Amino acid sequence: MNSPTDMNRMAGAATIPVNRRFRAAVLHGVNQPLRTQTVEVTALAARDVLVRVRAAGLCHTDLEVIEGGLRQPMPIVLGHEAAGVVEAVGPMAQGVKVGDHVILSWNPHCGHCFYCDQSLPILCETYLANTPRAQGFDGQSKARLVGGGDLHQLMYLGAFGEYCVVQDQQAVPIPPQMPFDQAALIGCGVMTGVGAVLNVAQVRPGQSVMVVGCGAVGLAALQGARLGGADTIIAVDLQDGRLTAARAMGATHLVNPGTQDATDVARSLTSGRGVDCVLESAGNERAFRLTVEAVRPGGQVVWLGKTDVDREIAFRWGSLMQEKRIRRSSYGDARPKRDFPFLCRAALDGRLDLSGLISQRITLDQINQGSAALKAGETIRSVILFDD
Repeated sequence: MNSPTDMNRMAGAATIPVNRRFRAAVLHGVNQPLRTQTVEVTALAARDVLVRVRAAGLCHTDLEVIEGGLRQPMPIVLGHEAAGVVEAVGPMAQGVKVGDHVILSWNPHCGHCFYCDQSLPILCETYLANTPRAQGFDGQSKARLVGGGDLHQLMYLGAFGEYCVVQDQQAVPIPPQMPFDQAALIGCGVMTGVGAVLNVAQVRPGQSVMVVGCGAVGLAALQGARLGGADTIIAVDLQDGRLTAARAMGATHLVNPGTQDATDVARSLTSGRGVDCVLESAGNERAFRLTVEAVRPGGQVVWLGKTDVDREIAFRWGSLMQEKRIRRSSYGDARPKRDFPFLCRAALDGRLDLSGLISQRITLDQINQGSAALKAGETIRSVILFDD
């Protein structure tokens, strides 16, 4: 299989003009407000797809870039959790056509490197090598400021704009009846949470599960546990409002660690063993330590949250013993062409509550207020809606 760069090289000068100008929120520096500016796309390369963005979620990863925890080149268009409609395709694009409703995936992969051959597309060598450059998967900039220079795009997407350009494999067709605001969440938070349960931990009927941190990813993981048939589902969060949401989405037990010991609760519900699986999505040292204390011997821990890559975290050695299995997962072992349609069907059938994850729907011009609310912990997900 040819790499994205090889395919574009074979296509030579095969591009199609699009000459599209649109509005996008651009970040020019760390801790600066995003500025809504006019952006242009002039042509699509071989495997490019132009997507008219209809909805985009504000995620903590976007906030990390704004605050400098995740270092990216500037100026950059953030946004990596989105859904929209295909408006144009490049001359070699496959698997998607004009008019398709799509969810966008932030994990393109070459399909033939060492890690892709190991069925680990999240570790694709081309993906990891090009991610810090914040360009398209073929290594090229896909948009530029009108009257200015090239723009970078976060995680191969850059979806905080009325349009974005992605590679064909990133645009996954979904049922047209799926609401865009809910579909957008599947592209990151929901896929990560549900996938961690069903694909990574492979939770089975009758098992016990604890979810630590009930933001968008945690609430998705909780619903994944319910879909997987878990009998005991313990939600842990410091915010009572999020615990209320967890109850509505299937949690059988609620724990606020400010007033209860979550490890004691886990053991009291499992004859002293601890739960079969703990999923962490809080992203702090206390939460990481809790996971290995609350899981039973031989049980599974899946870390979804993250902290600064250079920070050291200490654990009680005894908490790591007794055949416990610990894994970090970034995207829930996502196979977007398989998983995105499945998650849409679950939502349309009423088995997956995505609307309950949306705290507010905002416009592009309100993006800085949405980011501030996310930082303050006031929202689960703010979703930017674009005009019809």
